[in-house]
Formats: sequence, structure tokens, C-alpha cells
Amino acid sequence: MFFYSSIEPIYYILPIVGFIIGLFATVLGGGGGFFFLPILTIVLGVPTQTAVITSLVATLPIGLVGTYGHLKQNNIDFRTGLPFVIFGLAGAFIGAYITSIVSPQLLKSCFGAYTIILSLSIAYKALLKTNNSNLNQTPISRNIKSSIYGLFGGAISGSFGTSGTGPVLAGLLSLKLPLRLVIGTSLFVVLINTIASITAHLLIGKIDLTLILFLTAGSIIGAFIGPKIISKTNTNNKESKARFIYAVVLFTVGIIMILK
Repeated sequence: MFFYSSIEPIYYILPIVGFIIGLFATVLGGGGGFFFLPILTIVLGVPTQTAVITSLVATLPIGLVGTYGHLKQNNIDFRTGLPFVIFGLAGAFIGAYITSIVSPQLLKSCFGAYTIILSLSIAYKALLKTNNSNLNQTPISRNIKSSIYGLFGGAISGSFGTSGTGPVLAGLLSLKLPLRLVIGTSLFVVLINTIASITAHLLIGKIDLTLILFLTAGSIIGAFIGPKIISKTNTNNKESKARFIYAVVLFTVGIIMILK
């Protein structure tokens, strides 16, 4: 279940990598798993199943620290996030089961394809620069939409070890919340998804504690700084640009995951 791998020279740059991921994850509203998984599988050559659970555990401190930071800044809408959390829990266990029955290469290719589709969707919405009012969304339609995105986010978290940030962000953005609430609430939902996914994976995965120690040494510091940056930044005019940059990064990661 838990093991320590031998320390390789490249491991010493992982705290810097972790810091960057922790910083941007809490600024963008994610847990960082989107970037931990490719680093572990492509750069370090960690087996995919081991990388999934290791990525989840490495993501946990970012979720804890980032959620606490956004809570202090009043950036979390718990009422909106509740349906995401409830259905995300179910999705996390479904995703963990899927991971246990598919081959590592198929899992990596599916992650790449999912990332590309998600990036194209985010880029399309960013280019449209939609700012529609929230008045046409009834409470029932909002809850249905939240439940679907939450279930999908939990399933992605359990399958790929990415905390399901993409569907959660997409769902919250579709509800037309202010960007700071999207980021804070997303991080809260991601935290719960991560805890559920780790629980589901404990019986079927192996966690590399050496990698986790090196990654979290920097990611925790970055996660402390991220919420403070958001609180001091006027995000109203930057939403479309932030979405598009995020989409480009995701698209690149997806292509690499499929080709490697």
C-alpha cells in the first residue's frame, strides 16, 4: 500500500515543480492533479496505477491549504457546491473501480482524450465570452446541472487521479458564479473528491511516499500564496483570458499523454 522509492537526482527539482503547481492550482481552482499525473507518468516513468493514487495523495495538501485560504477570503459558496460534493462521492468510487479493470496504456490514452475534449470546450466558451445572466436558471435546473457535473467530476477523480477539476470548474462556470467563487468553491469540491478517491484507491493502489514528500514540500507553500493572490486581483475582466490559457495548457498535456 505504502512504499518509499529510491531517490533519483531529478527528484530534487520536484519541490519547485510542486510549488508552481500548488500556486496555479489554487489560483485556477483545481488541485493540481492534471499536472501531477503527466509528470509522474511521462517524466518520472511511474506506472499509471501507482501514479494515479500518488497524484491524489500529493494533491490532498493543496486542497486542504487552498480551501482554508479561500474560506478565509469568503470565496466558497457551500450551498452551490453541495450537489457537486454529494454526487462526486459516488463518482469517485465508480472511477476507482474503472481504474482497477483497465490497462495502464488505455487509462493514459483515455486521460489524454478527456483532457483534449475538455480543453476545446473551455476554449470555445472563452472565445464566445459569454456573460449571460443567471436569471433563466431555475433552482431545479441548477441542481440537475450541478449533480451531473459533480458525478462526472468524481468519476474523473477516481479514474485519473486529477481531482475532477475540469468538470467541476465547467459546472460552476455554467452557473455564472463570480470567478472568485468559482475558484474557491471548485477547490472545496475538489478536496472532497480527492479524499473520497484516496479512500477508494487505498485497497487497490500503491502510494510512493518519497515522491509525495518531494512534491508536497513545494506545493503546500504555493497553495498558501494562491488564495491571497486571488483576493488582491480584480478577476472580473480576466475570466475569458484565464479560461483560454488554461485550455491551451490542457490541450498540450492531452496530446503528450496520448503520444507517449
